[in-house]
Amino acid sequence: MKFLLIGPAFPLRGGIANFNTALYFEIANQGHEVVIFSFSLQYPNFLFPGKSQFENGEKQKGLQVKPIINSINPLNWFRVAKQIIAEKPDYIIVQFWMPFFAASLGTILRKVTRKLDAKIITITHNFFPHEKRLGDKQLLKYYSKVSTGYIALSKTVKADIEKFQVNAEVKFIPHPICNIFGDKVSKKESRDFLHLPVDQRIILFFGIIRPYKGLDLLIESISRLKDMNVNVIVAGEFYDDKQKYIDLIQSLNLQDKFIIHDEFVKSEEIKYYFCAADIIVQPYLSATQSGVTQIGYHFERPMLVTDVGGLAEIVPHMKAGYVCKKDAQEIASAIHDFYKKKREEEFVQFVAGYKENFSWNKLVDGITMF
Repeated sequence: MKFLLIGPAFPLRGGIANFNTALYFEIANQGHEVVIFSFSLQYPNFLFPGKSQFENGEKQKGLQVKPIINSINPLNWFRVAKQIIAEKPDYIIVQFWMPFFAASLGTILRKVTRKLDAKIITITHNFFPHEKRLGDKQLLKYYSKVSTGYIALSKTVKADIEKFQVNAEVKFIPHPICNIFGDKVSKKESRDFLHLPVDQRIILFFGIIRPYKGLDLLIESISRLKDMNVNVIVAGEFYDDKQKYIDLIQSLNLQDKFIIHDEFVKSEEIKYYFCAADIIVQPYLSATQSGVTQIGYHFERPMLVTDVGGLAEIVPHMKAGYVCKKDAQEIASAIHDFYKKKREEEFVQFVAGYKENFSWNKLVDGITMF
């Protein structure tokens, strides 16, 4: 069979690009023909809050990417449709995470379906966006008419799609582990790389910082643990006002507790951040699911998540880590329990076995059953 994946890929960066790349290699490893149609222009610069949309480094060996989709140029959409038709794929797999792309992808796929009898499967990271905008519902309605079926990566997203009354089959398949960042390394090697002491208690908050990620909630939680020697690495680019977090840290006199790496972490360095940490904390205020959790599973790290969206679905409480309310004291109490009861080893043992539930072959099997 031939698969054509639509969505970002190298040199575009971010969690969706990583997901698309991992899916590409799983499909290729199963012996199928596969190619990615990525973006020549993903976001106009005025809509992109970060420093760069691109990742440094080299493309992974064997990855076939055609960066040809311009998200805002309708003339381009007709050319892309012709190229997809020329590829004659059996399956078109679309990464979908915000309504902004519904106009371009919806138009492209409308043209394709007039000439090609391919199944169009939408892998839905989010259906409704984290930051809602005028016109979202109209765009979602426009796109929903072209998809043969949907794969929701959390039960929350599945409910969102069904609530919208999409007339297509919707399957829930959990977000697979993010296994494209290398193998697990020792805590000592990781901390040596990051110039951190081996005997320090270290929590990791990882990924792009946006308001819904709850970094301010974590800061407040750590303020309730002043008598415990706990340090937090904040690793990721700020898509929110960085100064307000710095001000909060200073107002609570926590400057010595936080290590801020305000930059997009290179793919080859991600393993060091995760393997250096005792526990990964995601104090999200809202969520669907998270690629950060699945990176944590890959590197066999305990996790603390809040009970929002699909996060609690995949982190069994007191087995893989903690599921907490969006409450600073409850998060602080869980961190205190983790260190005082020395739970890292028991959680790691559970995670090492439980991560097998999140395999890429299950996702590919799910796609081919539409």
